[in-house]
Amino acid sequence: MVTTIGGPRVLLRQLRETMAEPLASQERLDKIVGLIAENMRADVCSFYVLRDDGALELFATRGLNTESVHLTTLRLGEGLVGLIAAEAEPLSLDDATSHPAFAYRPETGEEKYNSFLGVPVLRAGQTLGVLVVQNADRRHYGEDETEAMLTTATILAEMIATSDFDNLIKPGSDIDLRRPRMFNGVSFTDGIALGKVVLHDPRVVVTNFIAEDTDAEKQRLDAALASMRVSIDAMLDHGDMQPTSDHREILETYRMFANDRGWVNRLVEAIDNGLSAEAAVERVQNDTRARMQRQTDPYIRDRLHDLDDLANRLLRVLTNTNQPAHRDLPENAILVARNMGPAELLEYDRKKLRGVVLEEGGATAHVAIVARSLGIVAVGQAQSIVSMCEGGDDIILDGPLGQVHLRPTADIEQTYIDKVRISARRRAHYAALKDRPSVTKDGVEITLLHNSGLVADLPMLDDTGATGVGLFRTELQFMIASRLPRLQEQVDLYAEAMEIAGDRPVVFRLLDIGGDKVVPYLRSAAEENPAMGYRSIRLGLDRPGLLRTQIRALLLAARGRPLKILVPMVTETFEFRQTKQVLCKEMDRLKRAGQAVPEKVEIGAMVEVPSLLFELDQIMPESDFVSIGSNDLVQFLTAADRANPRVSKAYDPIGLPRLRALRLVVDAAARHNKPVTMCGELAGKPMEALALMAIGMTRLSMGPASIGPIKEMILNLELEPVKAAISEALSVGANGHSVRNLLTEWADKQNLPMG
Repeated sequence: MVTTIGGPRVLLRQLRETMAEPLASQERLDKIVGLIAENMRADVCSFYVLRDDGALELFATRGLNTESVHLTTLRLGEGLVGLIAAEAEPLSLDDATSHPAFAYRPETGEEKYNSFLGVPVLRAGQTLGVLVVQNADRRHYGEDETEAMLTTATILAEMIATSDFDNLIKPGSDIDLRRPRMFNGVSFTDGIALGKVVLHDPRVVVTNFIAEDTDAEKQRLDAALASMRVSIDAMLDHGDMQPTSDHREILETYRMFANDRGWVNRLVEAIDNGLSAEAAVERVQNDTRARMQRQTDPYIRDRLHDLDDLANRLLRVLTNTNQPAHRDLPENAILVARNMGPAELLEYDRKKLRGVVLEEGGATAHVAIVARSLGIVAVGQAQSIVSMCEGGDDIILDGPLGQVHLRPTADIEQTYIDKVRISARRRAHYAALKDRPSVTKDGVEITLLHNSGLVADLPMLDDTGATGVGLFRTELQFMIASRLPRLQEQVDLYAEAMEIAGDRPVVFRLLDIGGDKVVPYLRSAAEENPAMGYRSIRLGLDRPGLLRTQIRALLLAARGRPLKILVPMVTETFEFRQTKQVLCKEMDRLKRAGQAVPEKVEIGAMVEVPSLLFELDQIMPESDFVSIGSNDLVQFLTAADRANPRVSKAYDPIGLPRLRALRLVVDAAARHNKPVTMCGELAGKPMEALALMAIGMTRLSMGPASIGPIKEMILNLELEPVKAAISEALSVGANGHSVRNLLTEWADKQNLPMG
């Protein structure tokens, strides 16, 4: 094996000195490739940069024809250099020309070189370019030399990220790291937001890359690892960390990785090659991220997030950087995060927050629900966006399309500025409709209500003209709290909600936690299928103190006014009767204490468990009203996890089987003369709302932003012919057409606004 001259530490010191010299970009690059060639005893050293058009451009060389610099290009995946860039893996060959991927470029004069070693230049897991050394003699580049090249590439990546290369770049192209990017995610809310990136959990920026004393750096690494392991163990030993919680599983994964000898050995090896401890963490995580990003297995990608978080945790210890507090936001801030809970979102200044982008999460996640309530544009499942953006980057969210434009070009930005102006005009148009009765052209009155869960969004009742709140999610108060809200805290929240609503009714849904609605201070055993497990009214009836306290709080908050209570996830009628008994006992208790009770209490059942479809004639006489929770009902009817896009998108919620199930509820409510309201996400989408009205549903509850578009559609709608067409389809089938296609045809016939 041929060793390098002086070793990688000598080369790194030379590179650091070169980077500090007052040189032009091209002059600096030329000197760097020369230093690498000399240190590696190579005849050739070349550096290729990946441009935003997918081409790898030769930026500097020592040994190849200098005329080929900025002239020679290879496509991603083309030739040995393109292969390295595409796979983000080193490649060592003693006879490069015999490799099937070899691509000859005559202008370079490289035909006389046989040996080849190329490594990817990575930053944040992204391939920025390729660093290559070549020799005329056949030579085997060993692991030590490959490691030395990878270490050198780490420094080169930082140079690319922090230096000005504009004078070297061809017009119309850019270095890949900072090029505009577009992400196709999942829409959480409507609306468009333009602003600046604020990282919810920003990466630690490494500034010290080169070790002065490798032994000292290894000692720093050992101390940081020990400190991190102790902190993880302490969190695992915390009293609130039950053995079966999801949080504990995550920390157990962290502990496993933190004690993995292979990971630690790679860190030590990077330090031995001349990197500082923090640069070693960055280097190893770059390599790991580059490999794992190319995996399709979702389990492996989840582990990548764990490793990213662990590496960032270790970097915070090494750099003595605390977890960032929620600082003052810039105007038009857009949060970017892997994931976050509703409580974390509510900690930010909502006056400056315009949008949220998540790498994970589904449209029914509770952070998405809170974003809708606050009128914040939100997009989820924007894969790898956290590693590809930096604080202060320009960013645009297209809510309806679920698209994110990072560092948009000027023409894209102007397009969205125009869209925002049009959207403002549309909002003004909807505002002009707020006082108009929501009645179809053929005289059918449709009641439009808000879904809510935060006092902050209740003033929007005045803006939209909605007639009340069809669903107030009381669990959000529990989810954002660090402990169980006391009786008076609940009373204050419910009373404030009723005060803001005024004469308009508010339907308070009893606590619906469990499943994906995690409340860490309420311990429960782990479940294989939590959506169908110990949650909602099942939990409330099993913990009567919790249920009684909430019902008492609602009764006290009413202060003599009418009160509406909704019981979630009723599976059988007897559960509803049990809940009514608790309500009656609390009413009697208040009367005996001489306290005011509501002048009228109405209690309704939420239809979201399919078994209740077969007890409709039993539950209706017991209820004052019923509401439909389409999110869970559709999930259970289709056996498709609503948070799993691979299956949930396969089942149209207004497909014939689901629409028939919904009509069962509407028909039963009509037989028993009980009002029925749709409270799920379906009601806020024009096409879905049209389907609901077509089966006879006249009460729709939705997010505030949906009221205007739905009302405009209603005002232009002649409902009876659509009802007749859907009734026939439900009875005899749609003749090969989907319900959605049938409704689209009617929307086109009547020229309905469906945007």
